[in-house]
Amino acid sequence: MFQPLPIGVDDFGKLIEKGYYYVDKTLMIKELLDKKGEVNLFTRPRRFGKTLNLSMLKHYFEDTGDAERNEQNAQLFSGLAIAGAGEMYTREMGQYPAIMLTLKSAKQNSFAMAYDSLKEAIAEEYARHEKMVVGKLENPEDVERYRAIRGRRGEDSDYYKSLSFLSNCLYKAYGKKCVILIDEYDVPLESAYFGGFYDEMIGFIRSLFESALKTNPYLEFAAVTGCLRVSRESIFTGLNNLKVFSIMRSDYAGYFGFVQQEVDRMLENYGMGDKRATVKQWYDGYRFGSTEVYNPWSLISFVEEHM
Repeated sequence: MFQPLPIGVDDFGKLIEKGYYYVDKTLMIKELLDKKGEVNLFTRPRRFGKTLNLSMLKHYFEDTGDAERNEQNAQLFSGLAIAGAGEMYTREMGQYPAIMLTLKSAKQNSFAMAYDSLKEAIAEEYARHEKMVVGKLENPEDVERYRAIRGRRGEDSDYYKSLSFLSNCLYKAYGKKCVILIDEYDVPLESAYFGGFYDEMIGFIRSLFESALKTNPYLEFAAVTGCLRVSRESIFTGLNNLKVFSIMRSDYAGYFGFVQQEVDRMLENYGMGDKRATVKQWYDGYRFGSTEVYNPWSLISFVEEHM
């Protein structure tokens, strides 16, 4: 019996727990730890596994504050490549509070609506940490500010610095620096550009990022993904700790999309070894750095259609 294919599944925990077919990208964790980049920006086309990889990082690094949940997260990586990479890497598992924010829902055609969508996403992340954080905050003003952001009734200034404030609160709760993961950072900017409110949106995103990613004493490291490279001058002003890994670089090239060996293995696993030439002709149209890469969505959809 074939493993189910993960079409539309971008949560790492669900993918592993439900037994979906997984192309192992966990050595991305080793490369991140080896390179020691403080703020890492990965730009890749859509449907190349960006959200799944960030979810993988969250499940690996996050200290949830609950020993049982931490152990469940650790079990997700049993038998995967990172588990055999050595103790210097596995000891980092479950060591940091994690903030994960996706901006992909901010596609509205006005700043007010897009801003409300972003506030909702921020509030949901505050809610995820509320149980661990609020009881550890000694300053009543911090508690009120936290609950105001959580309840979507904060001031604009609260949301503009909401990630840096959350990282501060997490440090107070855990005594540890945090990992910040931001997915699809460019979606609200692209929508704002075509909607005519780019200046308003970029002002918000710039403030949100700079306060969290620049000289933030509570940041361990950050990973940011998007499809477009927005110029450093417009949004990443002053972020001299930013490392950009675009499709032109060989770093991390094989972690987004499928390389030939992974494609061959998948086809063999699903009894489609004879489709190799067809798949190569149709889907082998990308090169990241010097690495030939297949679009994973296209390949998975092809395999499902021909099962």
